[in-house]
Amino acid sequence: MNLHQLFPNIDARVTQEIIKSTIDTLIMVGLTGLIAGVLGIALGVILVVTREGNILENKILYATLDKVVNLFRSIPFIILAMLLIPLTRFIVGTTIGIPGAIVPLVIATVPFFSRQVQLALLEVDKGVIEASIAMGCTPLEIIFRVYLKEGLPSLIRASSLTIISLIGLTTMAGAFGAGGIGNLAISRGYNRFQGDVIVVATIIMLIIVFISQAVGDFLEKRATK
Repeated sequence: MNLHQLFPNIDARVTQEIIKSTIDTLIMVGLTGLIAGVLGIALGVILVVTREGNILENKILYATLDKVVNLFRSIPFIILAMLLIPLTRFIVGTTIGIPGAIVPLVIATVPFFSRQVQLALLEVDKGVIEASIAMGCTPLEIIFRVYLKEGLPSLIRASSLTIISLIGLTTMAGAFGAGGIGNLAISRGYNRFQGDVIVVATIIMLIIVFISQAVGDFLEKRATK
């Protein structure tokens, strides 16, 4: 049995669609990861330093942000994307394609990543933090020189987990015309009953996930040396 028999619907035109969809998925993951990474780290740091007993304790701010994070994490992505249609259209002028997917992907990813950042930074040895305070370090110095530096391996692990979760979200984003592998699997594979296209799309997504995990593991090992 040759490849054509295994994948009868994968011709030259479909191959081009697969390549374009893969590139679209990588663009969505890359842009969302970059924006959500910056916002998620900032929010995660704020959640840590404003926590009770920490260097910038602020119970009201912490409680507010904590509840907001929990709220957005509890909303299923598809429903969240629909709720954000007016905001998405206001920010990027469209709700379809890559631009239309970035806004809901970012808003869905930031709460998840910020919580992972918070958990990662809470693993930092409190003794090191107390020593930094005793030496007269400012809160900003403690954040950058202690929390982010000492928690780097855990932050890389959290980033790797978030990227893998984000890849799954981009697939779901294909359900409302965001493009990418998810859209290809639905529009051509599911709607046209082309099971081989679904199989190929699944294989590509698995390859992207495995590569992302491998890169994350490599960076984590380098950070722990």
